[in-house]
Amino acid sequence: MIDNRNMILAVVLSIAILVGFEMFFSKTRTAPPPDNQAQSQQTPGQSPVTAPKTAPGTSGAQTPQATPTPGSIVPTVPGLPTVSLGVSRQKILELSPRVRISTPRLHGSISLLGGRLDDLTLADYRETLEADSKEIVMLTPKGDKNAYFAEFGWVAVGGQATPGPDTLWQANAKTLGLDAPVTLTWDNGQGLKFLRTFSVDKNFMFTIYQQVVNTGAKAATLHPYGLISRRTTPEVSGFYIIHEGLIGVTNSTLKEIKYEDIKEDGEIKESSKGGWLGITDKYWLTSLVPDQKAQVNARFFYHKESGDDLYQVDYLSAAVTVAPGASTASENRLFAGAKEVSVMDAYNENLGIDRFDLTIDFGWFYFLTKPIFYALLYINNVVQNFGISIILLTIFIKLAFFPLANKSYTSMSRMKKLAPQMTTLRERFADDKQRLNQEMMELYKREKVNPASGCLPILIQIPVFFALYKVLFVNIEMRQAPFFGWIKDLSVADPTTVFNLFGLIPWTPPEVLMIGVWPLIMGITMFLQQKLNPQPTDPMQAKIFLFLPLMFTVMLARFPAGLVIYWAVNNTLSMSQQWLIMKRMGISGKDALK
Repeated sequence: MIDNRNMILAVVLSIAILVGFEMFFSKTRTAPPPDNQAQSQQTPGQSPVTAPKTAPGTSGAQTPQATPTPGSIVPTVPGLPTVSLGVSRQKILELSPRVRISTPRLHGSISLLGGRLDDLTLADYRETLEADSKEIVMLTPKGDKNAYFAEFGWVAVGGQATPGPDTLWQANAKTLGLDAPVTLTWDNGQGLKFLRTFSVDKNFMFTIYQQVVNTGAKAATLHPYGLISRRTTPEVSGFYIIHEGLIGVTNSTLKEIKYEDIKEDGEIKESSKGGWLGITDKYWLTSLVPDQKAQVNARFFYHKESGDDLYQVDYLSAAVTVAPGASTASENRLFAGAKEVSVMDAYNENLGIDRFDLTIDFGWFYFLTKPIFYALLYINNVVQNFGISIILLTIFIKLAFFPLANKSYTSMSRMKKLAPQMTTLRERFADDKQRLNQEMMELYKREKVNPASGCLPILIQIPVFFALYKVLFVNIEMRQAPFFGWIKDLSVADPTTVFNLFGLIPWTPPEVLMIGVWPLIMGITMFLQQKLNPQPTDPMQAKIFLFLPLMFTVMLARFPAGLVIYWAVNNTLSMSQQWLIMKRMGISGKDALK
């Protein structure tokens, strides 16, 4: 109907974009494996590749496998205690010799048992705002119920023994730090010497440089591999607008695979030159980065073990042959840390990692989201408060769209001014809809009002609104960033609620009743803005419009406070602009709110 107002159009279109894009377009995007993909990995339904246990006296060597596949289940070493689920993380760490990791941003250790990266925490990110809060844990050793580790190595073709998950390495240093690499060595006793050198940069990128030296009389053929294994399904935020799960870029195409989807598929294989693959949370990422010039067989994998979900991403590079007296090498990288935009962009540019910046889920409006984020970051570097930065950015965006918004609000004001005449027409022609529409069109024509003229400006602004929404939701820079007063963390919901009088009553209401100060401000500004818009003459539509602010207040109350502050400020600015336009057009304040 022609009297349906721009407000309902904006609401419907906004919800359609927010929900529709993310539910139907931003879900898992995978392609089937090429028909000619090398069948060097297991088929669906099998358990992940298990490295056979080492028999005593074999120096920790892994029995060569007929079909090359990265291993994932870590067996025990003869002479060392068996690790079972339920043992504390600290106890597990004490069971094997380790090389300490110590940088300004990372703490942890490398297990000499298997030469694995399985102990890592982020030095400058904490679980909560408390001063004694623990560092965010990225990697955890096998045996823990939340085991999460990375492993690199070689798989032999033929009879040569290669180091496996149960191999005990020797290290040339006790600590891995900045500009202080550590080299692990192991000799298979059959003419092959393996060296594994770990180095780490100032942020979250490890480089693993593997060498094989052949001092024997026979050539050896080996496949380099890397894997990340994660036990149990982590708790996810549950929002459609952000991807959490398995992720990667193969053949320059982004693959986002949700946990529930890989559970159904079991296994997804890809053959690619370079690229990367990993497992992502909202703020954190672990990712394998093979040689960007190498052809690799990549795999996303799931299976059940002892009732627990096990997820794995791995890749197997092309075989290399090491002649007697010769050596070969393979360089791999592992990212394990926070998804900071500037850091990910630098890796993408400086290391040439194909589309590595897509680890941050900026969505379909990437071309808008990225510049908006950098604008927000620039403002914050000046004012040093993300809450103030959000308000200032909102003001700048409103100024940029001022001409379009002005046109929209002018149209709405003209429609508001015609409301009494439209009501009269509806009363006169209540029983003749055709005549009513004719008279309405004549009224619009006579008064030179186009009821649809306010729609286009709103449509143009929706992508920018969505991009800003994504920026405030996904960027880690807002995590634990304070505003003022009771808002100590802009990335979580307003902690107050009207139902205990904002803390005066010693009672914590259920989640659905946690409606704080900023959500109330947002709801009030939305209600007032709605009252300034032309009101539907249809009683049912009017009731729906009155209900919308309440619905949105309840619905958005548990959204991050930074987002709610943005909406409240944006509503206030829009309302102020519309009020001034109405005043200029001769509509009194009393009439404006009718």
